[in-house]
Amino acid sequence: MKLRVLLLLGSAAWFAPAQQPACRSVGGDRILARDLAAALPEFGVVPPETLLAPAPVPGSQRVFHSTELLALARRYGIALPAAPDTCFQWAMEPLDRAAALAAIREALRIPAAQIEIDDLSTARVPPGRIEFPLARLGTPASPEPRALALWRGDVVYGDGHRYAIWARVGITAPCRKLVAVESLKAGRPIEARQLRATSSACFPLGAKDAEPAGEMAGLVPLRPIAAGAEVRPEMLTGANDVNRGDAVRVEVRSGAAHLALVARALSGGRTGETISVRNPDSNRIFQARVTGKGTAIVEAGPKGS
Repeated sequence: MKLRVLLLLGSAAWFAPAQQPACRSVGGDRILARDLAAALPEFGVVPPETLLAPAPVPGSQRVFHSTELLALARRYGIALPAAPDTCFQWAMEPLDRAAALAAIREALRIPAAQIEIDDLSTARVPPGRIEFPLARLGTPASPEPRALALWRGDVVYGDGHRYAIWARVGITAPCRKLVAVESLKAGRPIEARQLRATSSACFPLGAKDAEPAGEMAGLVPLRPIAAGAEVRPEMLTGANDVNRGDAVRVEVRSGAAHLALVARALSGGRTGETISVRNPDSNRIFQARVTGKGTAIVEAGPKGS
């Protein structure tokens, strides 16, 4: 019985695949003679800076097989009867969260900013300098203060090579916002008393402090804004110079002839826009171009044209 077990163990060892050699770390773009000499001292006679091969990219390996090593030994006059396969690779490590946060803070340069890393590259990276260029910081999908943004960066390793990384971050910095003191109706110009400035926290890129309430006065909400809600510039538009139902002084030009009449606006618009108006005498509807507050013009072709 013991003999059978020994025979089975021996045959298993015979047919077992050869183990991959343990890899040595490289720290540059080239594998030099000194790197090989650290594994095989016989190569210590070769000038240390002699280039033997390019280094592999991070995540891959460069294996010097036995036949290649024996050929190198012959080239440099080294008596080497046998040599094991020798492997080189970049040392890879998890991305350090604290170092990534420090790189983000350095790039942002806003001391008062609150930064939270929600998620980070999980792939192992080569040792190097972590960089998060400000130009590669995305914007959050929503204006909520804690909304996350994707920030793409690099680990700079070797002779200036870059290994891509990313972080999903929440960033806020102190800012000033305007909020509605009361409900604001769509299409009705805002009064300064209806707005109040308040301190808040904002995503810092692309954001700027709200304009003074007085400078927002006269603008018109595009949709209703609830009391207490933030009032942002993209929610507002300029007030119409003519509103539906207004009496409009219309100047009609046809060649040298000029005619003025007061019509009723059927639609609203700002200077330069075209509106529909009704002549109260003839009840005829025509198009006019707004020229100012309560005024418009119609330019007809000359008679006979």
